[in-house]
Amino acid sequence: MNVMPEQSNDYRVVVFGAASVGKSSLVCRFVHGTFSESYIPTVEDTYQQVISCNKSICTLQITDTTGSHQFPAMQRLSISKGHAFILVYSITSKQSLLELKPIFDQICQIKGNLQNIPVMLVGNKCDETGQREVNMEEGTAIAKSWNCAFLETSAKTNQNVTELFEELLKMEKRWFMSLNLENKKYRKIHCPCM
Repeated sequence: MNVMPEQSNDYRVVVFGAASVGKSSLVCRFVHGTFSESYIPTVEDTYQQVISCNKSICTLQITDTTGSHQFPAMQRLSISKGHAFILVYSITSKQSLLELKPIFDQICQIKGNLQNIPVMLVGNKCDETGQREVNMEEGTAIAKSWNCAFLETSAKTNQNVTELFEELLKMEKRWFMSLNLENKKYRKIHCPCM
């Protein structure tokens, strides 16, 4: 098995959430600027985006994880290698919010103190207000209890998608990071199973 060497100028963001909450849609909207209505379950995809980091260029690696619980070893590996985490639920599914608690607990267990680790709780599909099961106050309260940031987004309408990644990078206290939006280079890598 060939193992690619880790690059020190990579910043790894891991996206977790239940199936069909819109994790892939958020990442594709951010990286490619596109949205698709079709649903294709993800096992694990990695996307790359060039960003500015301490006045030099580095690569933002975004790992879009599976929404199923079939791959606990992959989940643990993603957490151990991650620098920042986006926990996504759908505002139309209270269950999808409840499913994030064990993932958050596992991040705490593996990473220890989260004081210097950016974590963002994201309520996606905020355009679907007629089917809302989780109000904004509830999302805000859970984020506060987890000591993480909170934002509602819509991958479909592109609401707060860029802001999500900008805010996440602003939370990184060890380095100064910002999106390099003028140079929107990207490529998608399908990671083979470990």
